[in-house]
Amino acid sequence: MNNAVSPKIIRSVIAASSVGTMIEWYDFYIFGMLAKTISTQFFPEGNSTAALLSTLAIFAAGFIVRPFGALVFGRLGDLIGRKYTFLLTLVLMGGSTFLIGLVPGYKTIGIAAPLLVLLLRLVQGLALGGEYGGAATYVAEHSPANKRGYYTSWIQTTA
Repeated sequence: MNNAVSPKIIRSVIAASSVGTMIEWYDFYIFGMLAKTISTQFFPEGNSTAALLSTLAIFAAGFIVRPFGALVFGRLGDLIGRKYTFLLTLVLMGGSTFLIGLVPGYKTIGIAAPLLVLLLRLVQGLALGGEYGGAATYVAEHSPANKRGYYTSWIQTTA
């Protein structure tokens, strides 16, 4: 879009977008790595296999809603700007991760525990879907036409 953007600005845009992508994927990584622990906290005792599979299904739900996040936040980025939308997706992802850590376990609130975790995972998936597309578009808009592919490829290296 703008070929007159200085290399310093392009580097900062790439760095910010890449770090944001890394943070969002790290939140997904945490849930996946802690699936066994999460399954014991948010599902009833007695069938650890079913609890783990249910936790992995909740993990998958975040991936399933990613395309919808791209649609919602892509449009929002067009309306209010990519930078603000990018920050919103980071806040949603971080806030959801934090709130998952605060959800009481199954022994405390019963079936509401896995339902709350599912809801928060859906928010995480929407945020991730919006963040990645927004980051790529933001970098592309600041890149010279002959280097858009190269500059946007840096975002993928942090995912």
